Amino acid sequence: MTDAREPAWVPLGDRAIRFARPPNVSARALVRAARAWPGAIDVVVAREDVAVYFAGPPTPGNLAALAKLRDDDTAVRDHELRATYTGEDLDEVARATGLSTAEVIARHSAATYTVDTIGFRPGFAYLVGLDEALVLPRRATPRPRVPAGSLAIADRFTAVYPAESPGGWHLIGQVADEMFGPQGARLQLGDRVRFVR
Repeated sequence: MTDAREPAWVPLGDRAIRFARPPNVSARALVRAARAWPGAIDVVVAREDVAVYFAGPPTPGNLAALAKLRDDDTAVRDHELRATYTGEDLDEVARATGLSTAEVIARHSAATYTVDTIGFRPGFAYLVGLDEALVLPRRATPRPRVPAGSLAIADRFTAVYPAESPGGWHLIGQVADEMFGPQGARLQLGDRVRFVR
């Protein structure tokens, strides 16, 4: 039963709950806190919601406390990904933003990004930190095939397609590094990412 003083959660079947993602709290901090709840076995953070899965009947912790969470930077991993800015949408992005292609590249490569959520497909990391001048809606028509390693932007995010798939993001380049390794996806929640040329 939800405490009326706490943010509301809704059941997802008999062994999971869903609640609105607190603003200004990192996915990494949310996962760490919710995994500490009794019986919690998995936590999935999306852009607007959080789902917590339990081994038995849900026993959620204090949802109001989640809004006060802060990250511990000691365990954050930093990545430098080798990028070439030769994507087929680069010129179109420049026209749409009113920047030169050199400015698009400079602004994109100057930022430090943070993995905010993982979704769409395994290993697809939504990176926040995109320069405001590069914010564009997704393409009107998605492509049926985007090559693995494609560096792309859409909305307020940038991402690297970890495997070939359909996609509607603007392709601005290519990343040379593999996005999967022996331990699984290279990028995890909370990781910091820079693109180097």
